[in-house]
Amino acid sequence: MGRMALSAVPAPSPRTQAGTAALASLLSDPEHAMLAFDFDGTLSPIVDDPEQAHASERSLQALERIGPCVGKLAVVTGRPVRTALRLGAFAEREGLAHLSILGQYGAERWDAETGVESVPPPPEAVAEVRAALPALIDSLGLTGVRIEDKQRAVVLHTRGLPDPAGAQAILEGPVAELAQEHGLAAEPGRLVVEVRDPSVDKGGALRGLISETGVRTIVFAGDDLGDLPAYEALTAMREGGDVEVLLVAVASDEQTVLVPRADVVVHGPDELADWLERLADALGC
Repeated sequence: MGRMALSAVPAPSPRTQAGTAALASLLSDPEHAMLAFDFDGTLSPIVDDPEQAHASERSLQALERIGPCVGKLAVVTGRPVRTALRLGAFAEREGLAHLSILGQYGAERWDAETGVESVPPPPEAVAEVRAALPALIDSLGLTGVRIEDKQRAVVLHTRGLPDPAGAQAILEGPVAELAQEHGLAAEPGRLVVEVRDPSVDKGGALRGLISETGVRTIVFAGDDLGDLPAYEALTAMREGGDVEVLLVAVASDEQTVLVPRADVVVHGPDELADWLERLADALGC
C-alpha cells in the first residue's frame, strides 16, 4: 500500500499548523489513526424527513477504501445505533471491519467486528417529557412541529413549517424549562430542539474510544452544535499532546459554529465525500 506526500492531497487542505501535522501523521502512519464522523449533515444530507436521511453513497464508497488502511473508523451520532445502521447500511458494506457506531451520543454501541449491539434502557425522564410535549406544542400554537422519538431522547423538528427558524426560537425556552424540570437538557440544532440526558456527549464518547484503541491521530468531522463537545475534547487532547487531531467542519447556511474551530472546512456532505475520495487516493487505498 503506497503512501503519497502531504502535498498530494488536494484542497481543501488544512488551514492550521496543527491540522497539517495531523494530516501528515495520518498519511505516514494510518494504522494508528482513527477517522470519526457525525452522521446527519455530515455523512448524510439534512432532509425534511429524517427517516430518509441516507448516508452519501460516495462517502460510503470512500470509507470502504479507507477502512482497511486505518486503525479505526467510527460514527458518533445522536441517532440510535439501529437507525444509523439502517440509514448507513454499514453492516452491508465491504471494508468496514474496523467500524464502531456510537449512538445516542455514546450511550449505545455497535461494532462491525462482532455485530453486537449494546443498547441500555432509556431514562424514564425522557418518556415523561415525551408525554408532555404535545400539550406544550399546542399551547404555543405551533401546529406542524414533528416529534421524533429516539427512546433515549426526543427531538422536535420545525423544518417544513412556514417559519422554521421562528418556530424553533419559540420552542427553545419552554422546552428547556420542561427538560430541566425532569433533569434533562434541551439542545438546539439545525431546525431542531433535542431533549436528552446531558451526562453523555460526543466528547466523552471519543475520549473513551481513543483510550480503548490507542490511536495516535484522529480525524473528526461534524456539522452542528451537538459536535461541539467532540471539538472541545479533541482540542484539549491535542493541546495536551495526547494525540494529533484534524477537525473537519461540514459547513452549511444553517450552521457555521464549528467553522472557526476547524482545521479543514468543507461545504456540505458532497464536499466531504470529495475530500474523502481524495484522502483515499492519497493513502493509496
